[in-house]
Amino acid sequence: MAHDHLIEMLDLDAQVLSDYHRDLIAWVGREAPANPHVVDLGAGSGTGSLALARDLPGARVTAVDVSPDMLAHLRARAEAAGLGDHIATVEADLDRPWPALGPVDVVWAASSMHHMADPGFALRSAHAALRPGGLLVIAELDSFPRFLVGTPDEEVEAQAHAEADKARHEAGMHMHENWGALAGRAGFTDVVERKFEIALEPPLDSGVVRYAEVSLGRLGERVPGLDGVVSGLRGREDLSVRTERTVWLARR
Repeated sequence: MAHDHLIEMLDLDAQVLSDYHRDLIAWVGREAPANPHVVDLGAGSGTGSLALARDLPGARVTAVDVSPDMLAHLRARAEAAGLGDHIATVEADLDRPWPALGPVDVVWAASSMHHMADPGFALRSAHAALRPGGLLVIAELDSFPRFLVGTPDEEVEAQAHAEADKARHEAGMHMHENWGALAGRAGFTDVVERKFEIALEPPLDSGVVRYAEVSLGRLGERVPGLDGVVSGLRGREDLSVRTERTVWLARR
């Protein structure tokens, strides 16, 4: 069930933050070669893979993930969207030596690099996989979405995020790294950094409410009182969405 909720949350992220995803892929499209072969690292539910295959003309996408459940979900989404011929899947643990991926024009790593046990190894592997002049794209969260800013429940939400941040730090996740500097150490050049500040104001549609329910529900066990807030989200008219993402583009 938790796995299903993670898939749903990732799919809702693409739906609710569609303007951000569209802007990001348009930027990558201006920098990538024509008809690129894109490798999506830690592809998850397929948010990036589907958008890349749909919005980058002529793109072929290889989606790589360690989870067979995620890859099965991704393949089903690709077939339903008529993109099955444009997306291949590879099951692999990116903390181990990478499988042969063929000539690669773009390595896309959206909210996946912080999961790597050894980010330096992953970046060196990405550098080796790319063609000369190929493009590395790293997109990471500066902050997880907040839905209750300016409401009476803002503090309990902030407390839940603080507890989650502490747990991620204790688990060794590489949050808030300077990925541009790490990419430079791995041999990449021409690093460009861009910040995206996302603020969606009320009133918002039912998709945002469900996004809030799933996102905050994953935090509910950490802070007393948050479960009650989550159960009362439907019908509220004061929900907003605030989050920040940073994206780095670099060349091999």
